[in-house]
Amino acid sequence: MKELYEKMGLFYLGKNTQDESLTLYKSKHLTTHAMLIGMTGSGKTGLGIGLIEETAIDNIPSIVIDPKGDMGNLCLAFAKLDASSFEPWMEDSNKAQETADLWKNALESSGQDISRVEKFSQVEKTIYTPGSSAGVSVNILGSFDVPSAEILEDTDALASLINTTVSSILALLSIEADPVTSKEHLLLSNIFYHCYSKDISLSLEDIIGYIASPPFEKIGILSLKVFYNQDQRMKLAMALNGVISSVSFASWINGEALDIQSMLYDENAKAKVAIFNISHLSDNERMFFVTILLNSYISWMRKQRGSSTLKSILYMDEIFGFFPPSKNPPSKEPMLLLLKQARAFGTGIILSTQNPVDLDYKGLSNIGTWFVGKLQTKQDIEKVLDPLSAKSKLSKSEIAKKLATLKGRHFFMKNVHSHETVEFSTRWVLSYLKGPITKDDIKILMHDKKTKKEGELPQTLEKKDTNSSLKQIVNENIKEYFVDTNINATTPFYPYIYASTQVRFYNKKRAIDSVKNIELKLELDITQEQLSWESSLEENLGTFTKKTNANAKYAALPNIITQANSLRNVQKALSNYLYNTHKLELFTCASLKLESKLGVTKRDFLVEVEDNLKELQEISLEKLEDKFEVKYERLEDKLTRLEMRLEKEKGDVSSKTSDTLIDVGLALFSAFFSKSSKSTSMKKGASAFKKGRGVMKERNDVKNIESLMQDLEDDMQELHQKFEEEVQKIEDKLDIQNYEITSTFIKPRRSDILIKDIALLWER
Repeated sequence: MKELYEKMGLFYLGKNTQDESLTLYKSKHLTTHAMLIGMTGSGKTGLGIGLIEETAIDNIPSIVIDPKGDMGNLCLAFAKLDASSFEPWMEDSNKAQETADLWKNALESSGQDISRVEKFSQVEKTIYTPGSSAGVSVNILGSFDVPSAEILEDTDALASLINTTVSSILALLSIEADPVTSKEHLLLSNIFYHCYSKDISLSLEDIIGYIASPPFEKIGILSLKVFYNQDQRMKLAMALNGVISSVSFASWINGEALDIQSMLYDENAKAKVAIFNISHLSDNERMFFVTILLNSYISWMRKQRGSSTLKSILYMDEIFGFFPPSKNPPSKEPMLLLLKQARAFGTGIILSTQNPVDLDYKGLSNIGTWFVGKLQTKQDIEKVLDPLSAKSKLSKSEIAKKLATLKGRHFFMKNVHSHETVEFSTRWVLSYLKGPITKDDIKILMHDKKTKKEGELPQTLEKKDTNSSLKQIVNENIKEYFVDTNINATTPFYPYIYASTQVRFYNKKRAIDSVKNIELKLELDITQEQLSWESSLEENLGTFTKKTNANAKYAALPNIITQANSLRNVQKALSNYLYNTHKLELFTCASLKLESKLGVTKRDFLVEVEDNLKELQEISLEKLEDKFEVKYERLEDKLTRLEMRLEKEKGDVSSKTSDTLIDVGLALFSAFFSKSSKSTSMKKGASAFKKGRGVMKERNDVKNIESLMQDLEDDMQELHQKFEEEVQKIEDKLDIQNYEITSTFIKPRRSDILIKDIALLWER
């Protein structure tokens, strides 16, 4: 049964406290976002982890922002549920077996088994630690790259991006700057806008340089001298330089690029869980990083095509301080933008907090599902009473009393897509909840992943000591360039062949006419007898000079360079190399009539195919719903009539019944066919049937009704079986393994390869 609800796009959250039926939640409802509210000890962490487990099992990726360190427990899903897996994470290792047994038994009692744990444990999870080397480090420098065309073309989105980015940078300096009146904010905003409008990316070094010497002469109608003079600008530049030049800041600019697509999907388009642990950061650093991350997420999101199907989620634990109702920290604007726009792109936002007053009211109005656990203060309870009571059979006073006395792991769920507010207890999570994950824990969990990533980094060739100090003379027809980035003047210059090239790719049928500029650098060594461009590196060198210090030292050149009259042979070999190795690869899924755009990797195309299949599955399930709903209503009508006959034969039968379903299958129907309040009467009739059969056996004159009810039970089981078979057919048909992905290559013509420049390059 559990496999069926996963195929149907339903999340298993727990059990209804009234009748023990499964509490199931449509995944697509998360596109209208959710929030988790409850005091310490209410079970918010367990519910949040359970939601992320459900999304991961359904191949939906997650970005998790973790200010306290609780969400790292997602990495503690042990496929075997054996004592040896639990032991390293327990203070008392003697209780490892006891805990393993507890987890196994609790999972089974909640209708789950080890297969779910195994499935979730296979999902790749990474703990990123910006500003720390404990986990996987994050390089935030790319966050100042020119935003996507989708952002640049939307003036409001661009203004929001620049405004919040600048505010986050100033937050590092403990400057609370108003975007309209602050000189610092206006200067930086104009620098970002100027560069982005000219397609220029920025680094922190660039930003400091532009503060000292801006690329414009006025801000508004005032000259820079009047608006913000040189001395004032230098103070700001020095302050920012002081922050980024500190030893501790070095970890911010090393590590994995903040590439949302890579953090959400592996190379086979399988969902990943990216956990950003920021518990070790100061308040200013947290605000800086969270704002940068949200802006990066928005830029990624705006590149996606629209979808009503849930494609990804962004979860933030303990939102306090990042989205307040009265203040405007840098993180507030991008978070509000996500709550307003993310639904259109199939993105769900989940926020967690101890107090509902921590959230901005505009944000609350854009959140469709509220999970509310135990609350203590009158103010907090009153904040949630109106929405919870709107769809509840309980009065406000009854709900208020319950909220103050709810057990741990018990929540009210108010969903705008559902007909009533329900109270449920959360299911047992698949991950072991050891408590906050410490830095030492993260080092252990991420050790193998960090080792692997370090092994994947490109290795620079070892420089050989040639004992040469004088620069050898080369033919005057060979141009020479110099790049000096080493502050150590005793370090010699090492030789390379530098080439600037242009390759054109043309395909009339596909309306492709694309030009790619390629810069290559090929290292030279004195022992070389021939050159191979296969060893070259593509690298954007920036600027270089034609002269350098006359006293500099130089490594020795190979004979093939010193004896050459020109680089013509090298140039010819380069042209052949580009012709044979450089090509555009397009991916096609003919059965879905999909073809990738230029620059799309195979992974990203697989993600697109998966998204299309999810949408097709949702459409197919909706059609299946329409097909079975008619039969569902007929069963409901029969149950209603039988209940009326039961009441006639024995008036007190209905008062003796409980709201227990005959089969978990009816819970699935109730969750799936949730367009109206039909499921309530379905439960009522089913429970009357279950209890009523025992009553009627005592009376011979109702055997006929008993027979009819037996037939009805058979019909229910048959309906459920057919429904399950139809769902399985849909899943089998829309499995990505059934869809062939083919590649088409577009090669350049020899006449479309241009060597713009080639020279001997000296670099140290």
